[in-house]
Amino acid sequence: MKRIGIVVLAVFFATLGFQTLPALADKTPDELAKETEDACTATAATKPTPQMIMDKVNQACALLQKEGKAGFSKFSGKDSQFVFAGTYIWIHDMAGVMRMHPIKYKMNGQSLVDFKDSNGKRFFNEMNKTAKEKGSGWVDYMWPKPGVKEPSQKVSFVKLCNVQGEDLVVGCGVYDLPEADVQKLLK
Repeated sequence: MKRIGIVVLAVFFATLGFQTLPALADKTPDELAKETEDACTATAATKPTPQMIMDKVNQACALLQKEGKAGFSKFSGKDSQFVFAGTYIWIHDMAGVMRMHPIKYKMNGQSLVDFKDSNGKRFFNEMNKTAKEKGSGWVDYMWPKPGVKEPSQKVSFVKLCNVQGEDLVVGCGVYDLPEADVQKLLK
């Protein structure tokens, strides 16, 4: 009798858990990317501070160290705590392969070592160099804001994060900072 009660409780809690899971699996990659981009655009009136960016990257690393790569799904969608103030978290590896981009998901699995911004800067190489040599730091480059096609100046905080025995680079950035502020971050 006791065993039946345990089974009933297990089924109840499992059902409850499945009912409360976000419906991310019900969305196509295009729909999820659009939802994430729309959330970025909707929150862009709040300007992220460099400290806010660093805190989110640190939180993302902590989440990944706890949940592993299964945590990648928590970086997309309108309800993600990592889509905020007009920006988002992305993850690439030390070989320069994009592992998770919540908006430009077609980049996932692609090698970006030769990818250049509109000024010819191989910024993913710079990000990996910064992460490898310093553990974390800031890199500037040109990248389009969510919902915009033309690139803008972006400065991103990147951090080396070991996830399930693999070194990954977790990053997040801010657009259109005054040049003097960008230079302070880059020092």
